[in-house]
Amino acid sequence: MIKSMTGFGRHEMVTDECKISVEIKAVNHRYLDLGIKMPKKFNYFEASMRTLLKDHIQRGKVDIFVTYEDYTDAKVFLKYNRSLAQEYMDSFKKMSDDFGIDNDVKVSMLARCPEVLTMEEVPEDEEHMWELLKNALLKACEGFVESRIREGENLKNDLIGKLDHMLELVDFIEERSPKVIAEYRQKLEDKVKELLASASVDDSRIATEVTIFADKICVDEETVRLRSHIEGMKKELLAGGSVGRKLDFIAQEMNREANTILSKSTDLEISDRAILLKTEVEKVREQIQNIE
Repeated sequence: MIKSMTGFGRHEMVTDECKISVEIKAVNHRYLDLGIKMPKKFNYFEASMRTLLKDHIQRGKVDIFVTYEDYTDAKVFLKYNRSLAQEYMDSFKKMSDDFGIDNDVKVSMLARCPEVLTMEEVPEDEEHMWELLKNALLKACEGFVESRIREGENLKNDLIGKLDHMLELVDFIEERSPKVIAEYRQKLEDKVKELLASASVDDSRIATEVTIFADKICVDEETVRLRSHIEGMKKELLAGGSVGRKLDFIAQEMNREANTILSKSTDLEISDRAILLKTEVEKVREQIQNIE
């Protein structure tokens, strides 16, 4: 199936311990660009998160926002650094001896010395925390991918409609082209007869001029290739998958053929259709930029 590169997904994982919220949103981009914003405590899991996300997303500028709320009591403890406290006491005694002053240090004063007492967090159960985060991330990815598929289906239907219209324009050009040559021959004969009055018309000369003209305006190769590109694009759309880059390349080829048809045309009706073709190709290219 076809996926759009724009999408949105969100999920909250709530337990007695915590709440983890994951939000994913994306816009079109030439490659996969993952931007993850999350609490520092989850930084350890970033590589695993990127691997998981790449299993679900191939292209797009994707922003992932992770928030965390802890429902448990503060997981911290007070740590007493005895060796550092001893160094402070040794230094105080030396100061007392050096300057002949009383060593009146009390416990309350020693406790205020830097790093003697510190607050430290209880180490997290990383495996358990990753399971919670992974489940929230997977659920958010599911919603995100579903939104991309829904929009992708709309894009596919719209593109197929545009491609069918382009085929109608190609049909008209192929049908009209032989008539343009016939009309040119008739005009040429009428003009020569008018100029020569009663003199006889050299049919071979007329045929040569018509052949030269036909060769200049011939777009048979261009319409055949353009038709092939249009049918090829429809086939890729119906087959699905990550075909955005391939479709963009096909659209470039379609634009090239439409340009050539317009440059060769001397007929107003064919020129009008060629302009419409170019317009439709541009619309198609614009839409393709949103396909993964």
